[in-house]
Amino acid sequence: MTTIGVLDLQGATIEHIQQLEGLGVDALLVKKPEQLQQIDGLIIPGGESTAIGKMMKRYDFIEPIQQFASLGKPIFGTCAGLVLLAKDLGGAEDSHLNLMDISVQRNGFGRQRDSFEIDLSIKGIDQPVPAVFIRAPYIESVGNNVDVLATHDDKIVAAKQNNLLVSSFHPELTDDRHFLQLFINMVESKLQSQ
Repeated sequence: MTTIGVLDLQGATIEHIQQLEGLGVDALLVKKPEQLQQIDGLIIPGGESTAIGKMMKRYDFIEPIQQFASLGKPIFGTCAGLVLLAKDLGGAEDSHLNLMDISVQRNGFGRQRDSFEIDLSIKGIDQPVPAVFIRAPYIESVGNNVDVLATHDDKIVAAKQNNLLVSSFHPELTDDRHFLQLFINMVESKLQSQ
């Protein structure tokens, strides 16, 4: 059975676990780097990217997650997770995992009070997906290998690069599971190719 881990250092972890279990996937809260060996895919949830980044360093997650990615295992970063996966943070601070060829603007859609929900057209999904944006980042630019999946107000809000998937929004905060299913499909496809 497919097992997907949710990095449990800070942020919206339980919502992801509930969604994964609702889709018939084994879900695991990942609190220690060695647990990465027990999972087929990893979700880095929303939260506070600076806090999660510091905790990843403190608990020695940086290299193990980079190694996980180098094995071709899928990683999905939502909101703060998108920031943590990016190679460039608009010069504001050093990148964390430095894995995905994207440049990110943190809090690009404004502060907490500027949060909003819209129906979003996403490449590969044949119906609009409800998307919740909370202090959301957006992607300013992408490298040649990055596939843009969705935009809002001419800003990139979802993208994929090989085994990496990111969204500015929080798919775990709605009842719609189409975007999370995209990630599960990536994980299952990787398992079938082994």
